[in-house]
Order: sequence, then C-alpha cells, then structure tokens
Amino acid sequence: MILLRHGQSEFNLRFSETRKDPGIEDPRLTELGHAQAEEAAEALAGEGITRIVASPYTRALQTAAPLARRLGLPVHVHSLVRERYAFACDVGTHRDTLATDWPEHDFAHLDTVWWPQETESTDSILSRARSFREEMRERPDWAHTVVVCHWGFILAMTGQSVMNGAWLRVDPCQPGPEQVNWHHG
Repeated sequence: MILLRHGQSEFNLRFSETRKDPGIEDPRLTELGHAQAEEAAEALAGEGITRIVASPYTRALQTAAPLARRLGLPVHVHSLVRERYAFACDVGTHRDTLATDWPEHDFAHLDTVWWPQETESTDSILSRARSFREEMRERPDWAHTVVVCHWGFILAMTGQSVMNGAWLRVDPCQPGPEQVNWHHG
C-alpha cells in the first residue's frame, strides 16, 4: 500500500514559521497543499490504484480528492488513519458537518465526535497502526491501495518522517516499529 501524507495545511504553514500551535482546528490545505495534492494524484495515477482510503480530517479529504477524481474512485473514510491527537489541528469536524461538506463520501460509520479528547499516547497510536496493518493484510487489494493520512500515523506505521505531499510504500505483512521518535518533524 501507499501511505500519502496530506498536502500542506494552514496549520503546517503557521507551525513551521513559529514552532508554536497556532490554534487552527481541522485546517484546510494551503494553495501549496492543493498543488501537492494535484502533483501526488498525477504521480500516482499510473500505479494501478483501485482503492483510496482517507482520514476524516479536512486536509486528508482535500488531498484525496484529485486522485479520486482522476481515477474515478470513491474515497473510503477511515478514522484509524487519523493523526495522533496532540495539537489544535487534531480537533476534527463533527461527522454531520463532514457529511454536509462532503456529500460524495460516507461518514455514517463514524462516531459524531471521532477524534480523541486528549493527547494520544504513543502506545495508543502504535496500537492503531498495528490494527490498521492487520486490517490491510487481510485485504486482497492492499497492494493497490493509497491511504491519505498524517505525519504521526505514517511515523507509527513506518518509523519514518515524511514531508507534506510525500508518500511511502508499505507492506502490511511486515512488522511496524515498536517505538517512534516524535521529534523527527
């Protein structure tokens, strides 16, 4: 499978300038973030993708949109691939609002508040990554799946830090990291 980190968000832009939480909840993509999403869609279009999974955060849904359009595929929204809850940007948007804003996606399986209410522990996100890895391992199409997700989730899946709009190939049959270093990015 391919883990694609969402494009640059308003939060990423402000945080990189100040290294302080700018207090932006569920941020949208910047102009650069939209360009990164388009570039990823173009680059991944020839990869034989048959399934797109995305986190329910707006920045991930916006990043998945160009690829879904280009390939004519639906986006499967999955909260297991959400970001580690640690900053204001990790406060999500209520399920019903997402359903109104993104009528082409199915959000019915999500809790109305699908994100945690307090900082997520390392053990928790590593456990989430293991659960997703196991789920993907059981899918016959895992090798043709793009998962639009987040820095912390990718770190928990691979132990690697990636920039906005970048992606990694991951074999869910291989074990993930036992520990992660949150000071990568």
